[in-house]
Amino acid sequence: MPRVLIIDDQKDVRAMIAIVLRVNHYEVAEADSGTAGLKTFAESAFDAAIVDIFLGDISGVEVIASLRERAPGLPVIAVSGMTALDFMEQSPHLANVICLQKPFRPSDLLQALWKVQAAAAGQLPTAV
Repeated sequence: MPRVLIIDDQKDVRAMIAIVLRVNHYEVAEADSGTAGLKTFAESAFDAAIVDIFLGDISGVEVIASLRERAPGLPVIAVSGMTALDFMEQSPHLANVICLQKPFRPSDLLQALWKVQAAAAGQLPTAV
């Protein structure tokens, strides 16, 4: 069963994502801050991560960069309530990150997760 780490400081968003993933046969770990997410990631192996860009303690961009330093090919989905995430392309650690704008539908989340995992496995072009 694929393992996904959810890092989001909004409890209701984490809960919604976790429910959607569990129903679709993913194992889920949740973290309520960037620091907690990085600690959880260091303690266990994950197949993908879903990271809020605007966390209370550390920037989600920094969290994603740290995750990618530890696991360069890690499939990552960035979520944000902001409309423009153009800055995501400014760092090599943020390449191939799929961005979802909150609120998103469960089907959008699952499709993004499939795309980012397929791209990481080399089954899709890197520009997804």
